[in-house]
Amino acid sequence: MSSTVANDHRADLRPGTHPTPEQASPAPPPRRNGQGDHRRGENPWPPPPAAPPAPEDPGAVDQDVSGAVRTVLGDLLDQQLAAAHAVDPLFGEDLAARVARFTQSGGKLARARFVWWALRACGGTEPAQARAALRIGAALELIQTCALVHDDVMDGATLRRGRPTLHVDMARQYAGTSDTRRADRLGQASAILAGDLALAWADDVVADTELPHRTARRVRELWRAMRTEMVAGQYLDVQGEATSGRSLARAIRAACLKSALYSVERPLALGAALADAGPTATRALCSAGRCVGLAFQLRDDLLDAFGDPQETGKPAGGDIRSGKPTYLAAVARVRAEASGDREAIEVLDGTLGRADASEAELAAVREVFVTTGAHDTVEVKIRTLVAQGLRHLDTAVLEPEAARRLRTLLRSATGAPATAASEAVPASLILTATDEEASR
Repeated sequence: MSSTVANDHRADLRPGTHPTPEQASPAPPPRRNGQGDHRRGENPWPPPPAAPPAPEDPGAVDQDVSGAVRTVLGDLLDQQLAAAHAVDPLFGEDLAARVARFTQSGGKLARARFVWWALRACGGTEPAQARAALRIGAALELIQTCALVHDDVMDGATLRRGRPTLHVDMARQYAGTSDTRRADRLGQASAILAGDLALAWADDVVADTELPHRTARRVRELWRAMRTEMVAGQYLDVQGEATSGRSLARAIRAACLKSALYSVERPLALGAALADAGPTATRALCSAGRCVGLAFQLRDDLLDAFGDPQETGKPAGGDIRSGKPTYLAAVARVRAEASGDREAIEVLDGTLGRADASEAELAAVREVFVTTGAHDTVEVKIRTLVAQGLRHLDTAVLEPEAARRLRTLLRSATGAPATAASEAVPASLILTATDEEASR
């Protein structure tokens, strides 16, 4: 990830500088996704400048959180695309439009939904709080675009969400105008720039979200920490691949930074901050998020090794071929060494980190994951972490209905049973591990 993006990215309004999204697009062009705009309500907080319309009643958002986030995200992207085209039409079409398409083609917006239900569980009921939560949720989708586009370049991935990765798509566009090496280099460079652009847009959204002073300080502190943690986790991943560092402690640390904090704990903390929650509720949400977020990453590891590519949207075995230091692989090695299973050790040593590993070799590694007991160990770890996380949630006094829905999301994000039989919830609320894997 580029280090050139400023912490609080604000437009320069001096003469001769490029227009802001609002200046470039006072009336953004209509989107073609069939999503209607919601009516703007009264604002008891400082009025946001040119804020996209959002539901007046947070209770209405409860019925379709993903739809509300997509509406706000679409409006924000309309403004950014207009500004990008005003800077340069080729840049706007080639790069900015790809960032927008990628961001809008995701799954069920898990991080944004964690923000929302944390806000609601902590008593957030004001329309202005709802608008801020939807904007922060949209910003999380943009930073996720940054993470995934950069991740695909680092991993050399060719598919994401069932479609060519951004760098592959860009290289194919220019394959006929230059030699393959130059086209591939352009694709990779463009993907790095696209990720940087998505991060800059995400920072714009956070910086331009009007909040009371104390809330703004808490939100921006969390945002800064989350960005650094995300990059640190990714670095531990790639450094582990290069050095074959696959200890259990290292795998847990990387998973905690890259996924537990970024995917669950920080979104929950952001929602709590927007609701001006007290320390007890915030601590309970963060502890729950840390446990469930780690379980979420362990589920992701299992899906990468054993998932159906038609459901996950990417080839199975990517982590095996890249030699990613996953907890699953670390447990398999520890178990094989403890039992003196030299055949299993040879399979792991001979295949992990080999980009050209055949399907038969991938199948042999999966068999080692099963026969060493690593697969079952990870499944038990996931269930234990989810149960521990939900116990943390029980230590806080939260709004009952919102807390129930939050528990449902926390369970289902890790592939655990989404709800007890007595807790029927709308089907649209359920977030399955396959849904989230398809959006990653």
